[in-house]
Amino acid sequence: MKAGLVSIITPCYNGEKYIRETIDSVIAQTYPDWEMIIVDDGSKDNSAAIVREYADKDPRIQLIQQANAGSAAARNNGIRRAEGQYIALLDADDLWHPDFLKKQIEFMKRKDAVCVYCSYRRIDENSREIMRPTYAKEVITTKDMKVMNQIGCLSGLYDSSRHGKIYLKESLKSIRDDYAYWYDIVALEDRAFGNKEILADYRVLSSSTTGNKKKLIKKQYQFYRQYLKENPVTAAINVVRWGLAGLRKFSK
Repeated sequence: MKAGLVSIITPCYNGEKYIRETIDSVIAQTYPDWEMIIVDDGSKDNSAAIVREYADKDPRIQLIQQANAGSAAARNNGIRRAEGQYIALLDADDLWHPDFLKKQIEFMKRKDAVCVYCSYRRIDENSREIMRPTYAKEVITTKDMKVMNQIGCLSGLYDSSRHGKIYLKESLKSIRDDYAYWYDIVALEDRAFGNKEILADYRVLSSSTTGNKKKLIKKQYQFYRQYLKENPVTAAINVVRWGLAGLRKFSK
């Protein structure tokens, strides 16, 4: 483990449309001590060639290629190779503002926290802002995370120096695996702290998993029952709470 180094884990599947913009947002960081591990998950487009162009020019960028196995497996592949004290997950279509790493690390040190996250904007397929930003709560606990995931993947930062690396649950088949990952991290110390500052852009795609509402509701219920071990009534109530929160979030 290299103190101060941030390992940025980016799974990529057919991401040629946005991967340049994502990588450029990392290169533009005012905090220079990072490595970006991009795991090409069996893409059929030009993603790997694009990443290789960047990797040839900047030694901080690595390309790992694997047969298609899903985002959880791709992220774990990257985490296994990570050498940094800090671990961040950044998808191949999301963006960081230039001060993301600098301000999140400073915020983490002020809070003496193992995990921090931030507010973020939502953008469309043309990188235009849509709806209202998603604002981070000041602090969340394991109890809060049992209701719904409060941490957007692009906004989270984990300090692995205290508890070691945390991996995603590949058994979840890339559905709610990010929720389980951040839940497990928050549970380490029963706290995560939210930076109110907007430091990232989350891309909302019409083809995303969230577009299949019935499938997602079923998976959400199964996650509450099987992973969080909630009883049927509590799980059903939390599905309703999660659904209402989603309506409020995406109706703005």
